[in-house]
Amino acid sequence: MFRFAISAFVCLFVTSGFSESPAVSLVDGDSVVRAPLGDSDIVIRTTSRLAGAIDSLTWSGQEFINSADHGRQLQSASNLDFGSKMTPESFNPTEAGSRLDGAGKSATSRLLHLVADGNRLQTTNQMAFWLAPGEKSGGIHLAKNTTKLSNHLLTKRVQIGWKDLPNVISYDVTFGLPLNEHHRYAQFEVLTGYMPPEFETFLKFNPDSSEFEPLTDGPGEQKWPVALSTADGRFAMGIYTPNRSGENWTGPGYGRFRFPPQKVVKWNCVFRYRVAEGVPAGDYSFRTFVIVGTREMVRSAMQRLHAEPVSILKSTAGN
Repeated sequence: MFRFAISAFVCLFVTSGFSESPAVSLVDGDSVVRAPLGDSDIVIRTTSRLAGAIDSLTWSGQEFINSADHGRQLQSASNLDFGSKMTPESFNPTEAGSRLDGAGKSATSRLLHLVADGNRLQTTNQMAFWLAPGEKSGGIHLAKNTTKLSNHLLTKRVQIGWKDLPNVISYDVTFGLPLNEHHRYAQFEVLTGYMPPEFETFLKFNPDSSEFEPLTDGPGEQKWPVALSTADGRFAMGIYTPNRSGENWTGPGYGRFRFPPQKVVKWNCVFRYRVAEGVPAGDYSFRTFVIVGTREMVRSAMQRLHAEPVSILKSTAGN
């Protein structure tokens, strides 16, 4: 299981009151990593606009990410109860930035660290709350946070190509929960991908048959790995995690969503953690695989990944 120990510098930076100051990233967030797949390259781009979140993923002339505001990316987020009833987006640290960032050129989130090396990418990000203090989600749920910038850290390590599968992107994520908060329930949207509307065909991978089956629009989560494909099968993206739930955990839940007015579709991979005595502060680490290519390439890679040894979900929290 992937783990990441947060540096002493970053811990001091985040817990020393800087969340009250304007969000100014410490490093340049513009980067490109790439690796060959067939007669083209998979190309991943991050931007300073999104505090190092992934703004674009292309292959064979096709863009797989619909990056409009600061929520529609290939990115991670968490949602926590903050010691009261869990409500959507009301305590919602988000990698790429906040709702108020809109389509703007900067993010409330702060990028602390970035390394881009060939086909590999690593970032550490201090996440913004999706809602600013005083805002409401759905016009109902008031933000529980009192600052725009959270003290939650998000570290990702991304590598294009895994073992002998060039169309598989290993995507390791660690959420760092701070010491000075009390939660009984944590929802980790380990990874989500917002995609252009031409990825109109929703599919689930049946591990018993190793085949794709049609998936309704839902919306919401179900237990099978998900892929979104163009109607002709020329392009598809899927999500798979080897992680399985442990004590007090539920998931993975694989979601799919279609938003016709916004002309965007989405998949996600979600785990939830509930502890009556309180969710311990610390690091919570997950591995996912993002799979791109043709529909058949994605199906074949999922079959191969499913045959790999199972990884049990773990964390360093409380250790």
